[in-house]
Amino acid sequence: QVQLVESGGGLVQAGGSLRLSCAASGFIFNMRTMAWYRQVPAKEREWVATITSGETTNYSDSVKGRFTISRNNAKSTVYLQMNSLKPEDTAVYYCRALAYVHWGQGTQVTVSS
Repeated sequence: QVQLVESGGGLVQAGGSLRLSCAASGFIFNMRTMAWYRQVPAKEREWVATITSGETTNYSDSVKGRFTISRNNAKSTVYLQMNSLKPEDTAVYYCRALAYVHWGQGTQVTVSS
């Protein structure tokens, strides 16, 4: 079955960086578009970035120029490099293979001002 395990979150000061990882299993990773989302309490989950099997990337306006999504097909892992972090980036971050409805447990990112 599809499994997604996010890691790499933590507490960081504004202006700092974090690198999130999402290890995937249960499907043919290199054929699937992968995405990162984030969610804060009482709000809907928000799309952050997408990377296709051909490594075309797209970003939400709120993170463009600061975040970079990448993938390592040999490791079935997708990454989110987050630079110039802002307090409003504080959220639980989730990855997803767009072809499936499964979500991982998420990883908490907290940015202090």
